[in-house]
Amino acid sequence: MENSTDDYRIQSFDLDTQILLKTALKDPSSVNLDKVSNIIVDQSLKDRVFSREAGRICFTIVQAEAKQTNGNVFRRNLLTRLQQEFNKREETRQRSPREWVCFVTFICNIFDYLKVNNMPMVALVHPVFDCLMRLAQPDALENEEEMDCLVLQLHRIGEQLEKVNCQRMNELFFLLRDGFLLQEKLPSMARLLLLEILEFRAGGWTLSNTAHKYYYSEIQD
Repeated sequence: MENSTDDYRIQSFDLDTQILLKTALKDPSSVNLDKVSNIIVDQSLKDRVFSREAGRICFTIVQAEAKQTNGNVFRRNLLTRLQQEFNKREETRQRSPREWVCFVTFICNIFDYLKVNNMPMVALVHPVFDCLMRLAQPDALENEEEMDCLVLQLHRIGEQLEKVNCQRMNELFFLLRDGFLLQEKLPSMARLLLLEILEFRAGGWTLSNTAHKYYYSEIQD
């Protein structure tokens, strides 16, 4: 059964944009795909909930375009825009930490959904790692939004990332271990989340039922 367009959370757009996106999902060759990719990226940088859903929208458009014309115009435009946003990530973080967190959520979501021959897109591997490495720096570990984002992304795509580059995942977790052991000013919740993600990876990207109950009862408390 096909997803309804409401499932993609596009009802928050104005009517003309909704029509454009709905058309792109079904008949991508009939619309300006550069404009579509910019609309999706712009909204993802403002709306964290949408940034979590945008990967599904992009996946659907990529699939529809490939089926319709065997083209990749939308994917190419999307990757170009992602590269532009990636290049100014530190500037974005300084200007708007919330927009920065939305960007990380979005690029990780795209990494999760867009595949080439059922494999992650090579072009996204290092940028995604670079974003996560930034979230693992001492100043970011002390920021609740950045810490939450880091843990959520590692839960979502950590195993996939490790399969494509185990060395960089090791480097990332060296930073996380150092943060847990050496950062005296780390908030107690951040320390708990770090311990949980360290155990999550050590357990093969899964938690035992006992560990899950422990961590999530502590978080709820």
